[in-house]
Amino acid sequence: QVQLVESGGGLVQAGGSLRLSCMGSGRTFSLYAMGWFRQAPGKERESVAAISRSGGSTDYADSVKGRFTISRDNAKNTVYLQMNSLKLEDTGVYYCAARGTTYYSSTYYRREEYDVWGQGTQVTVSS
Repeated sequence: QVQLVESGGGLVQAGGSLRLSCMGSGRTFSLYAMGWFRQAPGKERESVAAISRSGGSTDYADSVKGRFTISRDNAKNTVYLQMNSLKLEDTGVYYCAARGTTYYSSTYYRREEYDVWGQGTQVTVSS
């Protein structure tokens, strides 16, 4: 089973950018569809973006469309989340997640659809 480690979080001013990375262990990373989730204090974990095994299909929460971009490099066992035009409400702990699947082009959006989670990385957007 793949293990996931996120990095790239930090403190940024509103309007700024950050790029999160999530590296998976093992040689089976390409067998997993991937997702990014976030959790703000006192709120439930919500889906932010999802990407298929191939990287050819992506999906985004309405709140981040046009600002965030999910991508992956299977040769590097890494999925990325480029976050631009950050807003105060983007603050939270960001988690990447993996779901093993035989479907090459499917994305998964619900938290319960994912099998493996990283430990999370904090993103704080200040005014």
